[in-house]
Amino acid sequence: MSDTAYCYHCQRHHPKDEMRQIETKTGKRWRCVKSIEATKGGRNAREAFGRQTTDANKAEAKSKARLVNAER
Repeated sequence: MSDTAYCYHCQRHHPKDEMRQIETKTGKRWRCVKSIEATKGGRNAREAFGRQTTDANKAEAKSKARLVNAER
């Protein structure tokens, strides 16, 4: 079994020791401690974490797109 779990909040894989299972309407899901702690802060902290996560996801998507386009 894998030592990582997928965080539904930040959309990344993390080591399971950095994750917690959260009960949602659709069942249990894994969420990283970093994202849980970010939501405990004020609105500015949540928005900053969201922007940071969005930027990281965009950079990863651009990198993957470059690799796919380079193979053509």
